[in-house]
Amino acid sequence: MSRLRILHCIQNLNYGGMERVLSDLVHGVDHERFDPHVLTLQYLGRYGEGLDRVATLHEGPRQGPWSLLWPRALARRIAEIGPDVVHLHSGVWFKAARASRQAGVPWIVYTEHGRVGPERWLPRMLDRAAGRVTDRVVAVSDATAEQLRRGPGVEADRLRVIRNGIDTERFQPGPSRLREELGLDADTVLFGSVGRLEPVKAHATLLRAFRIVVDRLRAQADSGGGPDAHLVLAGDGSLRAELEALRSSLGLDDHVTFLGWWDDPEGLLRGLDVFVLSSLSEGTSISLLEAMSSGCCAVATRVGGNPDVLGPELSHRLVESEDVASIAEGLAAAALDREARGADGARGRVRVQDSFDVSGMVEAYARLYEGA
Repeated sequence: MSRLRILHCIQNLNYGGMERVLSDLVHGVDHERFDPHVLTLQYLGRYGEGLDRVATLHEGPRQGPWSLLWPRALARRIAEIGPDVVHLHSGVWFKAARASRQAGVPWIVYTEHGRVGPERWLPRMLDRAAGRVTDRVVAVSDATAEQLRRGPGVEADRLRVIRNGIDTERFQPGPSRLREELGLDADTVLFGSVGRLEPVKAHATLLRAFRIVVDRLRAQADSGGGPDAHLVLAGDGSLRAELEALRSSLGLDDHVTFLGWWDDPEGLLRGLDVFVLSSLSEGTSISLLEAMSSGCCAVATRVGGNPDVLGPELSHRLVESEDVASIAEGLAAAALDREARGADGARGRVRVQDSFDVSGMVEAYARLYEGA
């Protein structure tokens, strides 16, 4: 029996949760059943390193200014690859779906990894058009599925929810040298966040909330108790300079460290006491899953798939998006109760193991590729 040729189509394979999901799918699928290929429309990036050992990699053709409406060059490249299934990812839906149909691909799957804010009429119109030529549309959370029903109007019979999963063996509690590398003592509560430094992640709100946390813990210390606090931000993006300036204006230079992209995510997450996700919108956050799997107590905004990831047993760790006071209160509560945050870290790992393991995600997509 011949293998199904699966072509993943994405803008690039640089840092990000969506890119991590694609990499995990390509590594995890049964290679006796599937022949994975990856086509990037821009460039490969970090997650492309070593991917050629388990998949055939392709770079997209040069495309003109009218390629969104007439993606002929992309259709020719897809036809040359000859996939049985094209799996599209956020950012390429309209153009690549049209090109795949022009190339005669028999089965097109699209995954929406997360949506931000109210949709404007043009993107909504393009998504509706893309949806009409897509066989199955996947949402990574129930909240994202609802957005797809309301916005592009994806019909129920073509819509599926497949939650992201992560490797819980790779991300598990263990030793870390992060605290030593930062020069922090054992009593300092170490907070951290991982993600692109872009507006949707709301790091400016997080920094303002952290100023309140530092002041509150300092007041506790002055009265005879209370730890110090430090925040690390792992990631990079267009707002880095602006956020570094805000750190200085808030007087947090000694309490906040920008790490850039960190090559040891396991060691980073194991070294944290509290993981923070301050986003305005999320699908099913990979960084949140990895932090919880690492045994880290997580505080996250009540948006998108975050409530589902934490579940009812950790719902008290949810805070309100764009609400400086709510985020500060959630962080301070975690800082001041070592025993509770340790217990919640253990609960979080069990939840991810039970409901968000990568093997379940990979098999769900495998069934989808085969027409389920």
